[in-house]
Parts: sequence; structure tokens; C-alpha cells
Amino acid sequence: MGMVTGTLEGMGHPHGTCAMQGAGCSLLQRGRGRWCCEAAYETSRFEIRVRGTGWSPWAMRELQPGDTLCRAPQLDPENTGFIGVETFASLVHSHELPLDPAKLDMLVALAQGNDEGQVCYQELVDLMSSKRSSSFKRAIANGQRALPRDVLLDETGLGFYKRFVRYVAYEILPCEMDRRWYFYQHRACPPPVFMAAVTLTQIIVFLCYGARLNKWVLQTYHPEYMKSPLVYHPGHRARAWRFLTYMFMHVGLEQLGFNALLQLMIGVPLEMVHGILRISFLYLAGVLAGSLTVSITDMRAPLVGGSGGVYALCSAHLANVVMNWAGMRCPYKLLRMVLALVCMSSEVGRAVWLRFSPPLPAAGPQPSFMAHLAGAIVGISMGLTILRSYEESLREQCGWWVLLLSYGTFLLFAVFWNIFAYDLLGAQIPPPP
Repeated sequence: MGMVTGTLEGMGHPHGTCAMQGAGCSLLQRGRGRWCCEAAYETSRFEIRVRGTGWSPWAMRELQPGDTLCRAPQLDPENTGFIGVETFASLVHSHELPLDPAKLDMLVALAQGNDEGQVCYQELVDLMSSKRSSSFKRAIANGQRALPRDVLLDETGLGFYKRFVRYVAYEILPCEMDRRWYFYQHRACPPPVFMAAVTLTQIIVFLCYGARLNKWVLQTYHPEYMKSPLVYHPGHRARAWRFLTYMFMHVGLEQLGFNALLQLMIGVPLEMVHGILRISFLYLAGVLAGSLTVSITDMRAPLVGGSGGVYALCSAHLANVVMNWAGMRCPYKLLRMVLALVCMSSEVGRAVWLRFSPPLPAAGPQPSFMAHLAGAIVGISMGLTILRSYEESLREQCGWWVLLLSYGTFLLFAVFWNIFAYDLLGAQIPPPP
């Protein structure tokens, strides 16, 4: 992205030249985007110059450093801090700087959120730099009923990948404005590598152990399987990495197939929309909560499988669909919701059966099912907050900090439990393999 430089001339501004990137200039007060006092009252002219070969997302021609794009008296003659959409559009047209049609649609919707059809300067900068704040999203939502462009389903002539992006938008996002924003702003790079990498690693680990043990179903009944350094075992609690690495091991082909399918069908679209940081955090939070919950509630049981993370993603997505039922446009959503709940319940039932009624003789307790429930709780709480905050900052939400504090408190409690409770309670754990 190019750099926009504001030069303050006239009576002389102490800031001289300021650089604006993305969120705007330090001379602008956040919130309503008005000029700072010195810039508003001591400056007679404000010029915005563009350097470089085009400031994306504007389809700009190359401008020299001395070219003037706009002046404050033209955009805001009364120094109100707001810019009329028609004034801005005519100025862009007169300078032959065509605006992205998607941006123009959103600019109009943004203006409809204001009674006088004007746009706050800071919100204009946010729009041009593809940045969305909570106030921006609210303004967009207020004007979405009068958007001039048709819905995405009416778009024709799309390639395979763009049709897939549109499919993902309708699968994940409940609001048409959000779907359009995601569709037009989506970039193929970076790809959703986290869920793909986790799934591929799980498959490779399973194939390695299957070939080594010559066993592809109910691998946990093989005595050599539980000796893996990746499996969580209560006798190896001091090896902290096992609280996470157990997600790469699976009971058998049936559990791996179920988890891999959900990770690719739900996890990848979620990562495409919400980004690798949020989805990887949610997945790993579910995995860690699963192992710690087992160490507290089922103290004798080992644990394998990525079900904690999978159930965190799935429960968050399903809860988001239910809470935004009217807005979700995915086909056959009721049937798919029922099938998802049946499959998830069946997997939990299978895990309970294997835990308490093992079909084969075993040297010790079989893996616990409590990770499924812990992952679901993480998904319904933290995950739902993440999915409902598309393109919004989580740091500005008090509810998010409450959830983080609750999760941190649980982690601290679980750490102390694993250090002291086993000895104090005299838990009879099986000997480590």
C-alpha cells in the first residue's frame, strides 16, 4: 500500500508533514475523525498527496509527489469533520481516479448511516484502506437495505475459485453486507494453512503408527501404541507437551476420518473468513481445555485425538448458525444442522462406550471422552464470540476479556490441580507405559 502524506501549509503547523497509513493521520481525533485543534484553526490549506504507483484499493494512475488530490475546503468547506459522498465522488471523477465499485457501494451504505448523507473523514480513510472498525460496521449495517448492488448469488461469470469464495461467504457469514465485504476483499494469500497442516500431520502420524503396529482400528489396545511420546497419559503429566500433542494421535481410522472431515469442511472455511490467528487460537484452546479437563474429571484415563479442537470449531459454528438463523443463507441448513448434531452425538457416544465398555482386553483404561465436552464449551463461549466479531477488534469487547480471564483462571486451577491434587487425593493412576 502506498503512503499518503499530508502537508500543512499556511500559518505553520507544528507537526509539519505527517504520514498516514491505513488508519489515518495522527492529526485526526479518533472516533469522529475531526481535525485536531491546531490543524483546524491554524491551517489555511491541507493537501493530500499520493506517492508511488497506486494506492490500493483505488485503481490510481501514477502520481508525482507534487500532485494534489484534494483540498480541505473542497471536501469540508465548513470544517464539520464530515465529507459529502457526492462531493467526494465528483472530485475523484474530475481527477480521473476511478473508485473500486465495491468500495463505492460501501461508501454509499456508510453515508446512509448518517442523517445528512455524509461520511466521517476517519471512516473514509478506513474504507479506502480496507480497515473496518465497530463504528464503521454499524454505519454500514444502518444503510444496507438501500444498497444498489444485487446480492452475491446474482453475480455471474465467476471463476471456480471465486465461486468457492462465495460459497464460503454464504456458509459462514450471516449478514449480506459481511458476505459482500468478504467476497470483494478476500485474497488467496495467505491460504488457510493451519487446518490443512494439522490435518495432514494427523494423517501422516496415523499412517506411520498403523504401518508400524500393523493395526488400523482401535490402535489404543496395542501395548506399544500408548508408549508414544505424543499421547497424554496421567503418569506423564510432567511432560507438558503431551497436553497438546495428543491431538495428533487417534484411536483408529474411524476417529481420524471423522475429525479430518470436520476440520476440512468447517475448519478451513472458518480460517478463510476469520483468519489463521483466531481459528488456530480457538482450535488449540479447545485441545488444551480437553486434556486439562480430562486430568481433572477423569484422572486415570489417557487421551488421544483432536476432538477437543474439532468440537470447539463445530460447536462455535453451529451456535453461530442458530443465533443468526434468519440471516444464514446456506442451503438445507436445517437438515445439515440435524445431521451434524447426530454425528457429533454419535462420536461422543462411541467414546463413552470405548471408555467404560472396551470391546477388547486392555492393559489399562481407555481414552477419555471428556475432551469432546470441554471443546464444545470452549466453542460455545470463546468461539461464538470470535465468529460473531467478523472484522471487529476483540480487544474492544468487555465480554471477550471476561472469557479470556475465565479461561486463564481455569488453566491456573488445572495446573495447580495436576501438581498437588493427585498426591493429596491418593489417585490410583495406572503405571505409565
